[in-house]
Amino acid sequence: MAQIDVLMSVYNCEKYIAETLASIQAQTFRDIRIIVIDDGSTDRTGDIVREVANKDARIEYHRQENAGIVAALNAGLPFCDAELIARHDGDDISYPDRFEKELAYLKTHPDCVAVSGLARHIDSNSHTLNHVTKAKDLSKADPFSIPANEPYIMQPLLMVRRETLGKAGGYRYLSVAEDTDLYWRLSDAGQLHIIPDIMGDYRIHSGSISSGDIVSGRQQAVWSQLAALSEQRRRKDEPDISFSRDSFEAIRSCSDLDETISAAHELIDKNEYKWFDCAVAAKILEICYYRPYEPEKADIDIINTYEKLYPSISEYKGYDIFVSGKMSCAIRLIGDGRVLDALSLIGWLNMPVAVARASFRYLIPENYRKLIKRFVKKIL
Repeated sequence: MAQIDVLMSVYNCEKYIAETLASIQAQTFRDIRIIVIDDGSTDRTGDIVREVANKDARIEYHRQENAGIVAALNAGLPFCDAELIARHDGDDISYPDRFEKELAYLKTHPDCVAVSGLARHIDSNSHTLNHVTKAKDLSKADPFSIPANEPYIMQPLLMVRRETLGKAGGYRYLSVAEDTDLYWRLSDAGQLHIIPDIMGDYRIHSGSISSGDIVSGRQQAVWSQLAALSEQRRRKDEPDISFSRDSFEAIRSCSDLDETISAAHELIDKNEYKWFDCAVAAKILEICYYRPYEPEKADIDIINTYEKLYPSISEYKGYDIFVSGKMSCAIRLIGDGRVLDALSLIGWLNMPVAVARASFRYLIPENYRKLIKRFVKKIL
């Protein structure tokens, strides 16, 4: 039995899988087993894995009909018998000392149930994107704020205690937010930790589930807040949300924000609509801040509708972040020429500030902006 089982779910990643496997094989800690679940790939992914496995007995290859990442990961869990499970995707890269560092931390911190690290972003051609993930303050995790402040750690660099993962119920049928949902449940059992070292490369490309278009943003907003609402119920000792395959497919088939939220309402109680609707509105603005898309007019209309429908939204923790998110979005919309949408989002009273800030951002060269910011900071 190995000390670490590496659980991989792969699908149509023939371009990257050999390099990915090589990064795992080159780990300084070598007492590992690599369990690859091929989720019905239609390219040469399976052939490549088998070729590498023929030269390395630590690699096990299993194939299933395409059923999605949740089904693939849960199919792989029964093959794992090591004390620790390290996650890995088929297109990312682990640096040689990743497992060694994560194992050392878990051995010296028995209260910690899961650990991860930081990652450098690369593109589909393995070019560095000059961006490194930031370590989130996990102590501030709060499922009741809007949007929920999630206990997020990098899933591609995750190492978790197998026993804790099993007791938590493994992965559940949530799209996009299956990792966040797991972290909420793991945090109920012990500490999560982010080692402040860059331990791998995280690939950003057109195939990335969460980096596509506004439809992906709507899905992520809804699923992530469902995961937080599930955590709210557990903290209140209430029956948990039942995430079934049918509900998974029903929500995932939606594209418009209103129909996606309506489908999610089928899983929750009416007295939960207020928090959930407000949290989704706040979350979609947060997502658009760091993704290459913006809310459409229909999304803005829904955000405005919820503010009018739930005037007490201002009482929620995080409301100030929601307000600043609207202003930030309006500035970007003005920069894109969508002035009327910006006006609809923030109203006439806030437009002068938004126009001024948009002018500063888009009309003044970056080097002058930096000088102005330094000067203002100095005099303040």
